[in-house]
Amino acid sequence: MIKAIVFDVDNTLVDFTKWKNAAVDAAIVAMIDAGLDLTPEQAHRKIFEIYDKKGIEYQGVFDDFLGEVLGHIDYRVLAAGIVSYRRAREGALVAYPHVNLALLRLFRMRLKLAVVSDAPRLPVWMRLVQLGVDNFFDVVVTFDDTGVRKPAPEPFRKALELLQVKPDEAVMVGDWAERDILGAKELGMPTVFARYGDTFGTKLSGADFEIDDILQLIPIVERLGHPAGAT
Repeated sequence: MIKAIVFDVDNTLVDFTKWKNAAVDAAIVAMIDAGLDLTPEQAHRKIFEIYDKKGIEYQGVFDDFLGEVLGHIDYRVLAAGIVSYRRAREGALVAYPHVNLALLRLFRMRLKLAVVSDAPRLPVWMRLVQLGVDNFFDVVVTFDDTGVRKPAPEPFRKALELLQVKPDEAVMVGDWAERDILGAKELGMPTVFARYGDTFGTKLSGADFEIDDILQLIPIVERLGHPAGAT
């Protein structure tokens, strides 16, 4: 019987890729308006090269970017970029369709809900609070809690321990086959691939189930069995 559902956050609950691109592009426009002599395409490529090297949550990305392209940090340009990034970030962060409804239904099914994310603790909580879904979750495990990223077993084990459930009693839902699905399956957790959030063009996810809308998770859980439906 399934007693808990564990979710990834980025590109599973929130369209992180769309949100990040919108915020970065707004920052680029502002920096160009403040005097940066680059095309938007050049700036976008360079910024994401830095993210690729230092991680998508790297807070010093605009400092490094300006240091590389200008040889120094122009604080007028930097400030313009940061202010516009933050404004766009607040407006662009939205949940995927039906996320709130799906979480509410799972909660009413008496299931424990958890998050396992590779992002740092504060950004994860900020995203959950801004989406208005933080109160649904009994457990939130982030990179800061284990110091390792999925598919390493530690984040999944930490969530299972805090939830007080066995691996086969918790379903893992995520968009990244090589991290979310592989790591959970190796522990014996049932897995659901969030194809609607896939950014890699994944052909074979290796998951037990695949969904194109988060509401499709509900009949899967009903089929597997859950506390509210137990006899």
